[in-house]
Amino acid sequence: MDTHATLPSIQHHYEGLATLSEQQLYRRRESVFLVLAGLFLGTLAMLNILGITRFIKLFEIDFDGDPTTAATVFAVAVGVLPYPVTFLCTDFISELYGRKRANMVVWVGFVLNIWVMAILWVGGMLPGWEQFDPVTGEMMRDAAGRLPVFYEVRTLAFGAVAASMIAYLFAQFVDVYVFHFWKRLTRGKHLWLRNNGSTLVSQLVDTVAVILITQFFAHALPPPPEGTGLWQHLLLFIVTGYVFKVVIALIDTVPFYLGARWLSRYLRLPPPTHTPHPLAAAAVEAGVG
Repeated sequence: MDTHATLPSIQHHYEGLATLSEQQLYRRRESVFLVLAGLFLGTLAMLNILGITRFIKLFEIDFDGDPTTAATVFAVAVGVLPYPVTFLCTDFISELYGRKRANMVVWVGFVLNIWVMAILWVGGMLPGWEQFDPVTGEMMRDAAGRLPVFYEVRTLAFGAVAASMIAYLFAQFVDVYVFHFWKRLTRGKHLWLRNNGSTLVSQLVDTVAVILITQFFAHALPPPPEGTGLWQHLLLFIVTGYVFKVVIALIDTVPFYLGARWLSRYLRLPPPTHTPHPLAAAAVEAGVG
């Protein structure tokens, strides 16, 4: 196969920036893609393992002012903390490399989820030094009623990933679709709209799906406090998680704006607001850049 046949040959010319050779252009575009995809996949693996191993109390509000009743606690799972980074990465990939590559990364992330679960499953099935009850055959727990750390993490990770895998596919594909929908509708203008519009819709889909699946399929959410109904409890988790993601999504508008403009120049792609989009971006989306 001729290596030069896969090299990009079209680049956008910026005043004051030198024209790059095909080898330089190829190296830059593939290196940036590798960094973005690696950050996306690494973050995804980390958040699925951490998942719901711990819930972080953001704040609490005593709505009724009665000191004898418990205050309403707003909390998020520790796995939610890095999750907005995955949407920022797919937005960068969508903007710079096109919908095909963004969807490809989403599918690789799905396979990565399965791979993580396979390793956790095999790791738990292979013999170790755990003690088993000679009567029941069950693994011995410590004084606090806990399994060995690996099995605690494994159980929680299974619950989190079972919920997140379904929500993940829906949310990430929605993110990519809505991003390009707004891009077509605005003819490449209003970068902030396609960044925030796609992320906010997909985050809502993800938050609702993962909370409901975690509760009713994985049974991994903490029980509601006394006096709180189940749906009120679930709604609180959904609202808290979504508001947290919305705030982060709005904050990441600035790095997305700056990053998209700088990377477009660095990769010699058209500016994010350039209309119509010339052939350079099409070449990248086709996988040759």
